[in-house]
Amino acid sequence: MSSYGLLHVLHLLGAIGFIGTLFYEVAILAWVKPQLDPQQLGNLERALGARTRTVLHGVVVLVYGAGLGLAWQHRQALSAPLASSFASLLTLKIALALSVFLSFGAVAMLLRSGRMTPALYRQLHWAVLAQMVLIVLLAKAMFYLHW
Repeated sequence: MSSYGLLHVLHLLGAIGFIGTLFYEVAILAWVKPQLDPQQLGNLERALGARTRTVLHGVVVLVYGAGLGLAWQHRQALSAPLASSFASLLTLKIALALSVFLSFGAVAMLLRSGRMTPALYRQLHWAVLAQMVLIVLLAKAMFYLHW
């Protein structure tokens, strides 16, 4: 397998882990939490939070590291982002990926400062999930949409 192919597979596996974790949090876990008593909920949140942070740190390094490697492979296309549909869609995908990264940084800062509310947490997670779904759609569109 070429280095590009390996980067592509690693990026895809990282994206699956990243998006899958967030999807699970907002589409499944958020609906289960209200059914738990406060002590159960506290135990669940502590245990899942610790494990999620541990796993996601590696997943983020994988997806963004492989993404940087892939972007390097397409540096010529990225030097003229409006020259082709591929370059335009790739540039937009990278911009969304940076936005996701900054959004998670904002979540971390709000959590540490104590300014995070449950409603804001839900809104930010749904917004990030929407951005991630757009990134996936753009990743496919790069190879199928041409203008």
